[in-house]
Amino acid sequence: MTTSPTDPGPGPTRSRAERARTRIPPAALREPVHLLALGFGSGLAPVAPGTFGSIVGLLLALLVLQAGWWAAAGAAALASLGGVWICGESARRLDVHDHPAIVWDEIAGMMIVMLAAPATWWGIALAFALFRLFDVWKPWPIREVDHGMRGGAGIMLDDILAALWAVAVLLLIRPYTT
Repeated sequence: MTTSPTDPGPGPTRSRAERARTRIPPAALREPVHLLALGFGSGLAPVAPGTFGSIVGLLLALLVLQAGWWAAAGAAALASLGGVWICGESARRLDVHDHPAIVWDEIAGMMIVMLAAPATWWGIALAFALFRLFDVWKPWPIREVDHGMRGGAGIMLDDILAALWAVAVLLLIRPYTT
């Protein structure tokens, strides 16, 4: 990542908020870890990068679900476990813990939620809306994890918890959706 003469760079002279506002150049996508962490470019969206990352996760989940529920569950587990390293390494290279452009956690979270989504257009829309609600709202214990854990595990775990909240709601309403 390059800096301008007026930008002191990623060092300790800049606050966390300043580093979080750091613009990530599209050229960063040439690095495989950033390509994944930034959701194949969806995290570079100027507004709501988490929502755009969730859309990528939704599309990936729909694609993998074609191979069956177990294949989708395996892909979601792989995305979640691999995401600990992907997100942590990308954050380390960017020198910003959980930069808004890092959306692999949303991708993995959405893949988890889709495992419980009713197989209808409204079920998919509801799964997406519930995940975004819990990811943004961050009810207990999501907020504590988001503020208390560092590294790739911290980046991933709050979104996995948001996904589990959405899954819980989907499972609670399942008897009324069939």
